[in-house]
Amino acid sequence: MAKIGKKYMEAKKKVGEFDKLIVSDALKKVVEVSYTKFDETVDVAVRLGVDPKHAEQMVRGTVSLPHGIGKTVKVVVFAKGQKEKEARDAGADEAGSDDLIAKIAGGWLDFDCAIATPDMMGAVSKLGKVLGPRGLMPNPKVGTVTFDVGKAVVDVKAGRVEFRVDKTGNLHVPIGKVSFGADKLKDNLMALMDTVVKAKPATSKGTYLKTISVSSTMGPSAKIDPVQLGSLFR
Repeated sequence: MAKIGKKYMEAKKKVGEFDKLIVSDALKKVVEVSYTKFDETVDVAVRLGVDPKHAEQMVRGTVSLPHGIGKTVKVVVFAKGQKEKEARDAGADEAGSDDLIAKIAGGWLDFDCAIATPDMMGAVSKLGKVLGPRGLMPNPKVGTVTFDVGKAVVDVKAGRVEFRVDKTGNLHVPIGKVSFGADKLKDNLMALMDTVVKAKPATSKGTYLKTISVSSTMGPSAKIDPVQLGSLFR
């Protein structure tokens, strides 16, 4: 642990604990200081000027990242008949109705995203206490409740990610792997931030993008200048 701690502190020193960087420089630092033997995930953390206690200031949505997130996303689909077949043909890892609901109710949760046809939501709602806390409940606002299950499966597998502000006003979203390099990570980050900026609630006053930082799984965070980044979307 001491050896890992030393590497982390060295990386933190190289990144600069208080520096606010432009996007490309921040991502270059995150990639350069990665010291692990595995391909770390790179995440962005954004603090927004919203109060999630008010429903009209809840920021959530989905975005298709140009380069995906570098992992195989496991998708399940709640559907019947032809729609179940459509989901399987599109690449769903599991698809079904009552049988799938029973499997999940029994404790199986080996998936990253759940999609459902609208007619299945009455039955799926019984899994609310299981799926809700894990952010896996299908929701029409993010495109996971739809009759077009084939397209939804393809989009998720191709790199569509969901974001949702937490109760403290923060977003935490994966944007790829260290192996992507700074340029591809920047493409993904800019696609995400463009969507987040467009999702700004009309009732949000003052500074919207308060703080932004990026980091790898085991590495220190690099701070991005929110004023500079925000100016790119005006």
